[in-house]
Order: sequence, then structure tokens, then C-alpha cells
Amino acid sequence: MDGGVYFGRLSRVVEALRRFAGKTVEFDPIRRLVNWGRLYSLWPVHVTTSCCSVALGAGMGARFDYERFGVLPFGSLRQNDLIIIEGTLTYKFAKRIRRIYDQMPEPKYVIAIGACALSGGIFRDAYSIVKDVSKVVPVDVFVPGCPPRPEALGRAVMLLQEKIRRSKVSGEPIETPIVVR
Repeated sequence: MDGGVYFGRLSRVVEALRRFAGKTVEFDPIRRLVNWGRLYSLWPVHVTTSCCSVALGAGMGARFDYERFGVLPFGSLRQNDLIIIEGTLTYKFAKRIRRIYDQMPEPKYVIAIGACALSGGIFRDAYSIVKDVSKVVPVDVFVPGCPPRPEALGRAVMLLQEKIRRSKVSGEPIETPIVVR
């Protein structure tokens, strides 16, 4: 039970409804419809700390147009379901990233772009740099490069959409992180 207190037969009715809803939602046509809605309505919050913001800026422009993939920037952090972490991440800022991630609604997805987010980049020897962003938040797609091309970020969005398409409605992860090549 999720915090509710039920007495007598009501508890059995609630449990039966939960089992029925779980089976119905995972029914293939309903799962496909829900996942279709999720994969074409990715609202990203982008955390820019380094030069990788150029790739995202170019991608949001007319030439690459990420909006055709359903990636639409939105102003409210608590309504976004995708976080794009770009560039260098310090330990001090990692706490804020984790807070943003925790405030996002389920299901939530993470794309990490740039060599700095993946391994610390040219700042890897600094004491204040997080060497791997997946130690702070679980990452779905890694995009290597310094800075990565806008096409690589577009490919990352398409790979994330494929991952969403194959996922369960309950939001359980089905595979390990993807690395864009």
C-alpha cells in the first residue's frame, strides 16, 4: 500500500483494482499509445556550464530543428521530463543538478553531452570536477565529443525516443545507458 489505510473488504477491492490497472496499462495497444505520447513530447531543461551549449543552440535553430522530434524547451523545471547536462560539472553544482532531477516528474530522462560531462574532459585533474555525471544522476544517453556536433545530439534524442518506445508504462528501466557513436 502506498500510505493509504483500508479496512476489511475495501483493502481487497483496492488491491484487485491495482492488479487490474497494472495489467491493463501494460496491454500492448495502450502501452504503445502512452509511449507514443511520451516520446514526441520531450520537454528538456538544459544545464549549460561549458562550451557544449553551442551544439544545443545550433540544434534548436532552423537548420537542425529539434522541435520536429518533439523536443520543445519549456520554462518550468517541475514540468520537464528530460534534463540535458552539457559540459563541466562541479561537485558544488552537482547538488543542484540532483535537486532538479528529484523535482522532475516521472518518467524522467537524462542526456549527458560533451567530454566534460562524461569524464571531466580537460578539467579531469581538478579537485572540484565530477569525473562522471552518472554518479550524480542516472544517465540514459551519453554523447561524447568536445564539443559534440548538433547531429550527435539529434541522434541522442532519436536513440532516447527508441528507448522510450520499448519501455514499459510503469517507467521501469529496460536497458543500460546508450553511447552515441
